[in-house]
Amino acid sequence: MRAKKSHVVREWVEAFIVAAVIVTILRTFLFQIYKIPTKSMVPTLIPKDKIFVTKLLYGPKVPFTKLRIHGFRKPKRGEVVVFVPPHDRKKVYIKRLVGLPGESVRIKDGNIYVDGKIVVDPGIAKNIYTNQGEYAEEGRLVFIPEGKYFFLGDNSRYSADSRFWGFVDEVDIVGKAIFIWWPFYRVKLIE
Repeated sequence: MRAKKSHVVREWVEAFIVAAVIVTILRTFLFQIYKIPTKSMVPTLIPKDKIFVTKLLYGPKVPFTKLRIHGFRKPKRGEVVVFVPPHDRKKVYIKRLVGLPGESVRIKDGNIYVDGKIVVDPGIAKNIYTNQGEYAEEGRLVFIPEGKYFFLGDNSRYSADSRFWGFVDEVDIVGKAIFIWWPFYRVKLIE
């Protein structure tokens, strides 16, 4: 009887360990779920929205290194992306990608200009951007270094973003926000 009990306990422990390993692999290399904490992306995302983020599209990062497994493609302008900001390595932020490596960005009259042309991407053009922050002074032309990206929150007045702390390194990109999965009445794709 005692041997049977220890056998059952061992099976439960093994099942738990296997499940933990599978979950760790899925979260590290394929996807992750995040909860929106601030108003920086309103109206696209609101506080307490829970979102699904894919790591596979851009390629997952190898834990404890700066290496990245090759993804399907690079991030594109207008996408909503989760990343580790350069000024606070213990947090992840979610913002809209506005500027790509090698481009120049200017915020003027509430609009975004990339390489001298106004951005018409609907995800970006629908917002009004303020000239707060070192990298957004009125008329300032900001050059994005190779391997770096420039992000802005959709709700410019309440967003701590690249206007204040500059550029995000490609290795610090976590993944692309795909959809809101909770609360139920807000379930939708993120555009």
